[in-house]
Amino acid sequence: MTSLSWSTPAPGGGRRPQGAPMGHAAMRSANMSLLLRVLRSRGGSSRAALAQETGLSKAAVTTLVGELAERGLVQEGRVERRGTVGRPGTEVRLDGRRVAGVGVELNVDYLAVCLRDLAGEVRFTSSIPMPSQAGPGPDGARSHPPALVIDRAARQVQEALDVAAAESLWIAGITVAPPGPIDYAASTVRFASTLGWEAVPLGEELARRLGPDHPELALENDAKLSALAEAPRLAQRGIEDLVYLTGDNGVGAGIIAEGRLIRGWSGFSGEVGHIGVEPGGEPCRCGRRGCWETLVGLDRVLAVLDPQDPALSALVPMQERLARLRTLLEEGDPRLLQRFSALAEDLVRGAGVLMDVLNPRALVLGGYFGYFADVLVGPVQAALDARLLADGGRVEVSGSSHGLFAAAVGGAAVAVERVLENPMLAPTVPR
Repeated sequence: MTSLSWSTPAPGGGRRPQGAPMGHAAMRSANMSLLLRVLRSRGGSSRAALAQETGLSKAAVTTLVGELAERGLVQEGRVERRGTVGRPGTEVRLDGRRVAGVGVELNVDYLAVCLRDLAGEVRFTSSIPMPSQAGPGPDGARSHPPALVIDRAARQVQEALDVAAAESLWIAGITVAPPGPIDYAASTVRFASTLGWEAVPLGEELARRLGPDHPELALENDAKLSALAEAPRLAQRGIEDLVYLTGDNGVGAGIIAEGRLIRGWSGFSGEVGHIGVEPGGEPCRCGRRGCWETLVGLDRVLAVLDPQDPALSALVPMQERLARLRTLLEEGDPRLLQRFSALAEDLVRGAGVLMDVLNPRALVLGGYFGYFADVLVGPVQAALDARLLADGGRVEVSGSSHGLFAAAVGGAAVAVERVLENPMLAPTVPR
């Protein structure tokens, strides 16, 4: 059975040492978790089928399903009729009416929030332009003060929590997706060049604004969460090795190998926008020259537009800015046609290196790359096919199925993962 797994490190935390004895409560929780993961992977099943799939006895499955139902994690539905002799089985399936998670992305251009329940249904989404303020000087360059951003992010999260409360959803957790590497133990953004942040205590500051009774809160990189959001779609086809490439003003990658998210020993995996592809090229925010994101970042596309074009305004929602670019493309704007032709070639300059090093089965284009998947996937696929190493295996290129909400969707899924890992965290449903 194909499965995906990830975990959020916690200070002082650790897993049970391999071979250590497991108590009765821990064993019961582990078996409940096993049942939930089978239901998530396979969909609804009868108790008999669950027993066969998990190796648990039918009596144990019956008891565990009862406990899961008491916590609002599963429900029993229609009767299965398979045309065989004997009693038909009642279908057990995940129950999305009780438990949910919240994901929020801090993108350089927008803030996005998603409320998603245990069954995978998105209950609420919201997206606004990234809060910023004009800087001094004649160019009026905009900055993103942490306090201003965190204030608005807290209000967006509270909107999602209010929706959850109105729908009687218990929130398993909140996962926040900033750009750039994270200090997981300190819940701090180490640096985010696109925001101009360094050593920002995002977790602590957001928790303070949400108040003492907020759900469990964790940070994870935006590209990594986007990869987790897309992974189930590919896992259904047996693809467990993928690279998710997200594009905005910067470029990042989420890497999944054999079904597991790869963070790297210090959490820096996926900082691919700063791969050097053009020695002596354009200066990058990181202080170097010729970084990949200077060629394929959204800024490079927007630079060909007239100075007064609305697509350049950071006050316009990102969906509207991208829609404006699409309109210009469809009208045959020669500047954009040329830029997108070069963009596909420049994408392959970096993506080709990633494919050689990581050898994934799939490359998913997200962010603004995904918005223009119909323009970019074909040329990128053809270019990667042309440079395929002998017996190296073809890489399948596709666009993101979650659009600009991929990181927020992935964040909500990771929050719910806490309950899949330990179902006993979910409170029993009041009778």
